[in-house]
Amino acid sequence: MSNYIDVLRDSTFWDSLLITGKYAGIYVIAVYLLSLGAAVFVHSIRGNKRQQAVRIGIYLPNTISTIVAATLWTFLFNSRNGYINKILEQLGISRQLFLGSKTQALVCVAIVGIWIVFGYNMIIFLSALKDVPADYYEAAKIDGANAVQRFFKITFPLIKGTSIFILITTVISSFQVFDQIRVMTAGGPAKSTEVTVYYVYQLAFEQYRFGYASAIAVSLALIIMIITVIQLKLLKFK
Repeated sequence: MSNYIDVLRDSTFWDSLLITGKYAGIYVIAVYLLSLGAAVFVHSIRGNKRQQAVRIGIYLPNTISTIVAATLWTFLFNSRNGYINKILEQLGISRQLFLGSKTQALVCVAIVGIWIVFGYNMIIFLSALKDVPADYYEAAKIDGANAVQRFFKITFPLIKGTSIFILITTVISSFQVFDQIRVMTAGGPAKSTEVTVYYVYQLAFEQYRFGYASAIAVSLALIIMIITVIQLKLLKFK
């Protein structure tokens, strides 16, 4: 019980939770919009072979392990000789610190997570889009509805269940981020990317405070459960 009381008093825990929340904000919004946008784009492609080729290309990063992907992006984000900085220099933009910057590091880590997972969610959205009856679109066209109106009046309401599922699973996964942090930043610079799961890892496997680490892990699980319930209530899941 004393461990849980200590959790409430632990400023590092609350700081890590805030950083996790920032990561989740970037990750969830980007993954949702990109996966939905990609699904709509792929669904609009005529020809099964072309559609399949684009679908595979977008999904491919999901087949790469997180460790490998994080290592690859670490080289790309390298402040000295990374390819991204080389491209920026050719465009007349000064070199960026990226993983060495307190303001940029968390975004860089989020980019890796987004790049890996949005193709998987695209497949889920694509499956939902294919279940929308084509007759609805034809009727809407006859009534004079444009593409944007058809999307918001027909498509979006009919894939609501899929949207809620993806939002919930994406939020949960965002609070569990670890591999990218360990490989790319180790919680730095200056603890600016020290998310809660990485803090638990440090407590358990570097400081050997297993009891306290377990208390924080349980607290995080409860927070995730509460957030999930709130999401379900707000979105009126059926």
